[in-house]
Amino acid sequence: MNRKEFIKKSTGAIASAAILGSGAISPLSASPKKEALAKVSIKKSLKWGMVKEDLSIMDKFKMLKDLGYDGVELDSPNDLDKKQVLAARDKTGLVIPGVVNSVHWKSPLSHADPKVRQACADSMKTALQDCKDYGGTTVLLVAGVVNSETSYDDAYRRSQDEIRKMIPWAHETGVKIAIENVWNNFLLSPIEAARFIDELNDPMVGWYFDIGNVVRYGWPEQWIKVLNRRIMKLDVKEYSRKKQSDEGIWKGFDVELLEGDNNWPAVMRALESIDYKGGWMSAEVNGGDRKRLQQISELMDKIIAL
Repeated sequence: MNRKEFIKKSTGAIASAAILGSGAISPLSASPKKEALAKVSIKKSLKWGMVKEDLSIMDKFKMLKDLGYDGVELDSPNDLDKKQVLAARDKTGLVIPGVVNSVHWKSPLSHADPKVRQACADSMKTALQDCKDYGGTTVLLVAGVVNSETSYDDAYRRSQDEIRKMIPWAHETGVKIAIENVWNNFLLSPIEAARFIDELNDPMVGWYFDIGNVVRYGWPEQWIKVLNRRIMKLDVKEYSRKKQSDEGIWKGFDVELLEGDNNWPAVMRALESIDYKGGWMSAEVNGGDRKRLQQISELMDKIIAL
């Protein structure tokens, strides 16, 4: 084999190896389009726990609709009356785009004890069914936690094994499993996150990208371009590296939307570059009364307009 043939064959092998999973998009090929990019259509949501007004379920839904929100995400499993939730949804037109698993921190899929993992699996079965009943499309799930008791490689293997068991439930309900990037010492780079999804190799599993959670150790616009169409939905929050440095890492979140270190124009251009189809951006910040929730809604409008 001559040098030219060797280079040609080697290049082809490298290109093939870059594709992670059958039919997957290589995270290294997610570069911005050269032509003018169309604005993405974003719908506004928030987390149910952010609503601090002492109101009935119906009146909370009415208030959120009045404040300009398109939807609200609930926790599941929860103790809400499902009939009341569905009545409020239908009466107001406020969508429930998805739910957040309420057990994944207490009983992580990465835990060494099979009973603990089973508790999370059971909760996911409930959450997927609840989401279907609400008319939503995703259940947000934290994949696992790495700590002194749980090694990185064990967390990776256990969480993937448990998620594979859930995939049939996702297909049965038609609700997708959306893995979120959180401060769990796990899946710390966008390339690794993309690989994690691609190895599961099923369209019912994707990513719930939390924009603010990345800023401590990365740049959201870079994650967006690598994760690409694996992104199913977005969480929006802010983070200040200066507050992190001066006051501690958790204090970095104590900053208003548009006043931290998120480069929101770059984030929105990155979403345009991947033709973000999820459509939903959900606030996950300190909530409050009607006035506070209106402020959040208006700040989200400013971000979406960038």
